[in-house]
Amino acid sequence: MNRVYIKTYGCQMNERDSEQVASSLRDRGYSVVDNEFDADVVLLNTCSVRDQAEQKAIGKAGYLAKRKRSDPNFMIGVLGCMAQNRGSELMDRLPDLDLIVGTQKFHAVPDHLDHLIKSYSAQGPRPATVLDIDEEEGSQNAIKDHLPKQDQVSAFVSIMQGCNMNCAFCIVPKTRGRERARPMEQIVEEVHELAEQGVKEVTLLGQIVTSYGRRDFPVVDGKSPFVQLIERINDIDGIERIRFTSPHPRGFKQDLVEAYRDVPKLCEYVHLPLQAGCNKTLRAMNRPYTKERFREIVDSLRAVVPDMYFSTDIIVGFPGETEEDFSESAAFFEDIGFDMSYIFKYSIRTGTPAETMLDQISTEEKERRNHVLLDILAKRSLWRNEQLVGTVQEILVEGPAKKGDKFVGKTRGYRNSIFDGDERLIGQLVQMKVNRATASTIYGDLVLAGVDTI
Repeated sequence: MNRVYIKTYGCQMNERDSEQVASSLRDRGYSVVDNEFDADVVLLNTCSVRDQAEQKAIGKAGYLAKRKRSDPNFMIGVLGCMAQNRGSELMDRLPDLDLIVGTQKFHAVPDHLDHLIKSYSAQGPRPATVLDIDEEEGSQNAIKDHLPKQDQVSAFVSIMQGCNMNCAFCIVPKTRGRERARPMEQIVEEVHELAEQGVKEVTLLGQIVTSYGRRDFPVVDGKSPFVQLIERINDIDGIERIRFTSPHPRGFKQDLVEAYRDVPKLCEYVHLPLQAGCNKTLRAMNRPYTKERFREIVDSLRAVVPDMYFSTDIIVGFPGETEEDFSESAAFFEDIGFDMSYIFKYSIRTGTPAETMLDQISTEEKERRNHVLLDILAKRSLWRNEQLVGTVQEILVEGPAKKGDKFVGKTRGYRNSIFDGDERLIGQLVQMKVNRATASTIYGDLVLAGVDTI
């Protein structure tokens, strides 16, 4: 009973948490497999940001319970945000669960599985479901190990956990707790190790990553701890690119803006969550900025890097959002000119202020508004990619494309790129002349000093 499959729902933070659990299990002697049908244990690392994500995980757990009824030794665990949010409620709804572990106890999963397996091996009555959702000081420091992968080019690095904001729509402060930062030296050491393993690009992760260390570490020479960390990573040999997600607009002070000008490895791509382009809606969401301030941030970033790429998060159908409010938001969304966006239809989250707000928007209207923004985004993304046709772009080669015999990589602006190549190029920075573009991808030929190489 030592084969474990981990299925991950949700964001990059969840992906990173799953990787940590997998690494811990392998260190304990478990085999982490790629197929749930080969596993003795299936762990679902869950998301609570939207109701749909929770329902998918609950549905999957229900499906796995059918297998458990025919194989009593098969074990099912639920980890992460939904486990933290729902806790003992899950035991009532899903009585076949063996393990429920919250967001501050990922490191305890091997111990819990060891205990459960011993209990099953004793062939006594089925052990009680393990419920571990307690807070734990220092839990942010437990997300530090990686599973070495062949030809791994990029890696996520968790630098903090938790969120101190109180956005009316968001469950994250409840599921992830208050802000807690990892020591800077520990993070730098982790990135050094990744570079030694051949990783070329790191993405720094946090619920509000730009808040890193603001209560723990001093400002030095006018630079926040987050900018100091970026500069430290920039000095690491082997690392070629630095990205981060997810920030908050209030984190974009002048020191961070200037970092895009002064730190060579910091890619000219910003994920800047807007959530709404209407001040009335932003106030209702308890977002502490106006659309005018948001525009100032965008303008300041474009002033230091004119070709900056922007992605965002935006919500349609927030309670009380009138048609006029939405039209204002859509116009602002179009005017900023985002190159990529995660567009969410508002979903009620139990325990958030927005849950009890009046004037909830119908599903049909949220769907319509969603399509309006998707159409704006598609036109902008296509236009931006078409501007690259005829130019030469630097590509970090990631590996074979999913279809065909092509290879795939990304520009510094996070544009998906497809080209002819071979395995020796994986992890290399190459030059690609763009000859075709769609809204999501650019295509081209690799070049060297203006001469086609492939």
